[in-house]
Amino acid sequence: MTAARAHEQPMSTDPIRSGARPLVPALMFVALVVAAVGSLGTPLITSVATTFHVSLDSAQWTLTIALLSGAVATPVLGRLGAGPHRRAAILATLAIVVGGGALTVLPLPFAWLLVGRAAQGVGLGLTALMMGVARDHLPEERGAATIALISVVSVIGAGVGYPLAALLAEFGGLRAAYGLGLLVTALAFVTAWRSVPAAPEGRSAHVNVAGALVLAGGLLLVLFLAGERSLWSRHLAVAAALAVAAVLLLCVWTVSELRTTTPLIDVRAVRHPAVAGANLAMFVGGIGMYLLLTLITRYAQTPHSAGYGFGLTTFVAGLVLIPFSALGFVAGRLTPRVRERIDGPLLLAGSAAIVGGGFVLFAAARSNLAELLVAMGVLGFGVGSFSAAVPGVILAVTPKNETSSAMSFNYVVRSVGYSLGSAIGGLVLAAGTATGRLFPNDDAYTTAALVGIAAMAITTTAALALARRRSPETRRSRPAPTP
Repeated sequence: MTAARAHEQPMSTDPIRSGARPLVPALMFVALVVAAVGSLGTPLITSVATTFHVSLDSAQWTLTIALLSGAVATPVLGRLGAGPHRRAAILATLAIVVGGGALTVLPLPFAWLLVGRAAQGVGLGLTALMMGVARDHLPEERGAATIALISVVSVIGAGVGYPLAALLAEFGGLRAAYGLGLLVTALAFVTAWRSVPAAPEGRSAHVNVAGALVLAGGLLLVLFLAGERSLWSRHLAVAAALAVAAVLLLCVWTVSELRTTTPLIDVRAVRHPAVAGANLAMFVGGIGMYLLLTLITRYAQTPHSAGYGFGLTTFVAGLVLIPFSALGFVAGRLTPRVRERIDGPLLLAGSAAIVGGGFVLFAAARSNLAELLVAMGVLGFGVGSFSAAVPGVILAVTPKNETSSAMSFNYVVRSVGYSLGSAIGGLVLAAGTATGRLFPNDDAYTTAALVGIAAMAITTTAALALARRRSPETRRSRPAPTP
């Protein structure tokens, strides 16, 4: 369908109310907020440990539990987003997030903080629904550009929330930082209520509850094993048994999805070469992208007494993420225009190569803070371009009514890749830490960077293979250059 024809189609069966905020900024704002709030646990882990008098491992769960609930909720929300009740699902989810924000602010025990963070994590599943709204209610060309930017802001949201949360925690305490999350999610709820239209008529979506529970169990085990690195070193047999159980649950879920008439995710569509290739690239690339993000931020905060590092405070270390967010957003704005001239898979390959270049920079030059900032900027540009290109590759072969479901599966793949990237980084650095020392040797960071270079090389190769195998139909689906 051409952009001109898309303009001729009705935008919605439920037009946006008069006086409501424009749809595109609203979708972007909601996607940015849920991503930033979901990442609030990262800079606040130490503050949580000291405020609630718990261990750092326990405080780490304020981040892990949000990622877990997000990964579990995403497929279910994706299926609801394919049906007639998408608007209600968006508003109900944001209401849950706001309620979770209230639990993080109230003076309640640590267990309630975890409940609140889990409720906030559910909002991470809204990204795919924002993409579905954009594809249904915007002209094709503008919708594609908006979807690309939604994908980007869902990634760079961490770079926005990290320094703000760290600053508030440093000067106003932990509750002030979580209060920011409550405020912006309340604003996101009002924004969505005013701006998000109902889904087009004639759609239906049934949630396969049994399949959702099986998938949730498998994902919980995968992400738990990725987050609990000490389990692999102290209780290898238990970790291996849980890994086998996770694989079995995911296999059972796949078989059941193929047999049911109301699948949670259309597994047959996922097997399309373009979709499978993009998800494979997202999975391996996600491992590398999050690995480098983890390495740079951890290296910047390492005290000088370790023989390297810069001893930055949490807030200043958060500022190191500014180049990541800024250049990621720039790349996201440029990618739709570049996509008019370069095929999506080739864009994925080029973006992965850029991230690999960030690894090379980090491995070869990290003696001063400026070099870290450059590496972080290169990473942001590569991640922004990659994240913006992935939806175009997947949605080129996906029906409109399956947009939310297809992109929710991609989000789950991305989440698992990010979690594994963080875990692999932790394992490599732990292996490079001498007995009795708190910090790893400097060489351990180089080793981890080499692992990342290998991951991005695999991602680049997979994207190039996808470009070679792309069908003629997919070639014809590429947007025509703007006159």
